[in-house]
Amino acid sequence: MTQFTSYMHIALQEARAAALRGEVPVGAVLVAPGGQIAAQAGNRTRELNDPTAHAEILVIRAACAAAGSERLPGYVLYVTLEPCAMCATAMSAARIARLYYGASDPKSGGVEGGPRIFEHPQCHHVPEVYDGIAGAESAAILKQFFANRRLG
Repeated sequence: MTQFTSYMHIALQEARAAALRGEVPVGAVLVAPGGQIAAQAGNRTRELNDPTAHAEILVIRAACAAAGSERLPGYVLYVTLEPCAMCATAMSAARIARLYYGASDPKSGGVEGGPRIFEHPQCHHVPEVYDGIAGAESAAILKQFFANRRLG
């Protein structure tokens, strides 16, 4: 049996960096089979003027480009916030093997909340899903970000 190694600490660093850029603080790390980091990113929707530039989409795009394939079987995604419906659908299309996420998102989540993309009959691939990894820290970063925005 192989030992579990979490990459959530890197996703949290990406989330903090996103907050410093004025982006919603969500970070993601995509790990290739064998444990090498294929890509890491934080949200860049404002910076890139791109509503699809969520952390998850950015790492999937980068890893697909590096792999020369639209599919990433065996890859593992770590993200600080429950993915939205768009990101969950992209993970399914890319055939991501496992998803680890931190904070739940009852308002905009697409995995355990909202549309529950992986439970939909048209979902072509369902990754293994593990929630709550560094959930309290992930939630705290988001709460602080939005509290600061309300004050400013």
